[in-house]
Amino acid sequence: MKLDLEQTEFAAAVRAYAQEQVRPVIGDFYERGEFPIELVRGLGKLGVLGVTLPEEHGGAGMGLFMLGLALEEIARVDASVAVTVEASVTLGAEAIAKYGTAEQQAKWLPNLAAGQGLVAFALTEPGGGTDAGHTDTKARLEDGEWVIDGAKCFITNAGTAMTDLIITTAQTGPGEVTCIAVEPGTPGLQIGPEYSKVGWRASDTRPVYFDDCRVPEANIIGQRGRGFVQFLELLDSGRVAIAALATGSAQGCLDEALAHAKDREAFGRPIAENQSIAFMLADMKLRAHTSRLAWQDAALKAEAGEPFGTDAALAKLHASMAAVDNAREATQIFGGYGFMNETPVARAWRDCKVLEIGEGTNEVQRMLIARSMGL
Repeated sequence: MKLDLEQTEFAAAVRAYAQEQVRPVIGDFYERGEFPIELVRGLGKLGVLGVTLPEEHGGAGMGLFMLGLALEEIARVDASVAVTVEASVTLGAEAIAKYGTAEQQAKWLPNLAAGQGLVAFALTEPGGGTDAGHTDTKARLEDGEWVIDGAKCFITNAGTAMTDLIITTAQTGPGEVTCIAVEPGTPGLQIGPEYSKVGWRASDTRPVYFDDCRVPEANIIGQRGRGFVQFLELLDSGRVAIAALATGSAQGCLDEALAHAKDREAFGRPIAENQSIAFMLADMKLRAHTSRLAWQDAALKAEAGEPFGTDAALAKLHASMAAVDNAREATQIFGGYGFMNETPVARAWRDCKVLEIGEGTNEVQRMLIARSMGL
């Protein structure tokens, strides 16, 4: 779709930052497995982390579409930084903006909107995985406090120096799941060591443990017992955002492969002149283009207040597969150079697989799409 002036200028500003600030240095962070805190703070100064948050708390008051534009531009260069933003905004800050009390919003949103803080959403458990409703973590009310016990795994943004808040799901009664906010440094909260990951190596992903962890009763996010419904609603938006991120990865792979194919010569001519390479590039462009149409359509429906769960599943499914396919073909076009970690396509090849797993596996997306057809 054609962007308006505000959307065009915002996307251009994020693109310039990603190309000029992130691209030259992110490979070193990636190799070290180090969280690029200043790069993330820079995106905060651009307004990226506050783009969807209410204006009264320092945000821009924009919708999911604008966030998607930013995520796509960041992911064209690096998915680690993009997923840091995506996880904090769609599953964290938005939970407070949508379900938090006025006091909670006033306390936590200004720093998040300014891009100086991050949120982790602790949902997945060691025995749960795709079964998001499987919650063994428990919380009980005792003397005006929630006492939390349990463990979470694969939690993005849990252990950074910017982390302001961890929102966890917990059983608060039989068949009752509730979201509760826990601030870093709370006694009984233990942040585990950073995982050694295949990809997304410059993002922060850790296990989280609660052992008699006590927080004020007022730290409940939303209504008691409504946590399952709340995070399912957040996941719909998260899937659109992940689809935008995946589209950026697919487009970035095309950008790199096209430039390399025009420059790289074999047998006396650029390899782009070989039909096999040209057709691969044509397919890569098709995947990126249709992925963009899918996430933008879902985002616009979300902003219009229309049902968009199925559209989010379609976008996430299609864009994640497009990113994986484009990363594989870009690596093939680069040949031996594509197997070297110093090249962006090698990082993309390692990064993209998790897009078919996170925010609901692609098998779950197919299940949701099938249900929408009455199957």
